[in-house]
Amino acid sequence: MNEALDRITIVTGDITRPRKDQQWAVDAIVNAANESLRGGGGVDGAIHRAAGPRLLAHNAKLGGCRTGLAKITPAFDLEARGIHHIIHTVGPIWHADDDEIDAKLGDVREDVLLASCYTRSLELAAEHDCQCVAFPAISTGVYGFPKQRAAQIAVSHVLGFLATHDRPQRVVFCCFDEADAGIYCEVIETRDQWMLNRKRLG
Repeated sequence: MNEALDRITIVTGDITRPRKDQQWAVDAIVNAANESLRGGGGVDGAIHRAAGPRLLAHNAKLGGCRTGLAKITPAFDLEARGIHHIIHTVGPIWHADDDEIDAKLGDVREDVLLASCYTRSLELAAEHDCQCVAFPAISTGVYGFPKQRAAQIAVSHVLGFLATHDRPQRVVFCCFDEADAGIYCEVIETRDQWMLNRKRLG
């Protein structure tokens, strides 16, 4: 397994409550936000509830965020849990036709926008010297992005970023349940095997 892969961890649970049994601490979490940045359902709502009303008041002044981009804010009440930053990124709603589900990655507009979410979030994390960033599965809830495809995009772009940056030192994919975690594990194992085979072939 290469160095970038060694810097990725997959967990299940509540992204607002980082696990305490690890040797590293999550100091930034990514919020799967909507364009208003004023809270919603799912992960977005959970993060707003945990961060408290100051987050909503702060975000009301930011002018929203376009799909595929990201903005960083203080963590407010989440500081008590060791989280210092919230990176809000707006994932795409899956509008592609059913026959596009098998399209090559990157050939669908939603792929490009989702990839941008990960890249922009990681750029902000690096700019603010975040050591460990936790991502939810962006766009795979009510936005309907196919989970396997989303995981492939997430893993590919996170690995690409980590290969050329020393911050963040670790990226955590925080999954809703074991089934979702299994998708990420499968994507990583498949990619790792492909890289090993490529190395053997020279």
